[in-house]
Amino acid sequence: MEKMMHRETERQRRQEMASLYASLRSLLPLHFIKGKRSTSDQVNEAVNYIKYLQRKIKELSVRRDYLMVLSRGSFLGSSNDDSKEEVEMMSRKNHVVVRQCLVGVEIVFSSRCCGGQPRFSSVLQVLSEHGLCLLNSISSIVDDRLIYTIQAEVNDMALMIDLAELEKRLIRMK
Repeated sequence: MEKMMHRETERQRRQEMASLYASLRSLLPLHFIKGKRSTSDQVNEAVNYIKYLQRKIKELSVRRDYLMVLSRGSFLGSSNDDSKEEVEMMSRKNHVVVRQCLVGVEIVFSSRCCGGQPRFSSVLQVLSEHGLCLLNSISSIVDDRLIYTIQAEVNDMALMIDLAELEKRLIRMK
């Protein structure tokens, strides 16, 4: 009797796992499945797809932040010539947003692509001076601006990072 119950629960478990794998397979785009694959390959492809989606989300959030900065500028620019000059001046400056995130600090850094842009190594130097260690970085070019999204963690937990000071320092960079 006990053996039959064990077989039945095991059969139900296998059926449930098969339906879960089928559900996972249905969520993946075709180019991630690539024919008939083992379940472990399908799980690995699901992990790759999740990482791909995370990268795309970060890139799109950088683009969204940039477009929000531009839209704020267009509201300013619609009133008069003085504010149009102000918008033009803003577009030449570096735009920096520093905020806390789960891993430590996230920095979205936007600068003009042509001439006068700070080197990435200079940005890393500033992070190092503030006791931060680079974890992840994504760079993209939108129109004529180079946008970095940087995630960094605090090297020494005893250090208190002044996010406003870090933001000011990155804005002043040339």
